[in-house]
Amino acid sequence: MTIAAILAGKGRDVISITAHQSLGEAVALLAERRIGAVPVMDGPQVVGIFSERDVIHALSRDGAAALDRKVGEVMISPAITVGPSEAAIGALSLMTRRRIRHLPVVEGGRVIGVVSIGDLVKYRIDRIEADAEAMRSYIQSA
Repeated sequence: MTIAAILAGKGRDVISITAHQSLGEAVALLAERRIGAVPVMDGPQVVGIFSERDVIHALSRDGAAALDRKVGEVMISPAITVGPSEAAIGALSLMTRRRIRHLPVVEGGRVIGVVSIGDLVKYRIDRIEADAEAMRSYIQSA
């Protein structure tokens, strides 16, 4: 299964922010949308990713004053991305190796979606359950 198939199942909505927005605005967006990360955009280009971890690190360093800082000052850049034709298992491996939980999906230089480690784990579980059911059906029919 590819990242494109996962996006087809979960949708391609992309919630994003710009590097010029404040951490306070970014935190409000994460909370409002109940998400853990957003791509940071400059027009159609993804220039970084901003996550809950970035908030924690900024607050640890600067206290409440961190909320007035700009996203571009604390985001991870460049963002690690995948293409829609990437195998889901390859993306899961990349996330594990790089210790990240969100991947913007880029096609033709544009972000077309975001997959989380939760999306990929769900895919793996669904796949394992489908394989187990196929085995049960096969055994029962024999």
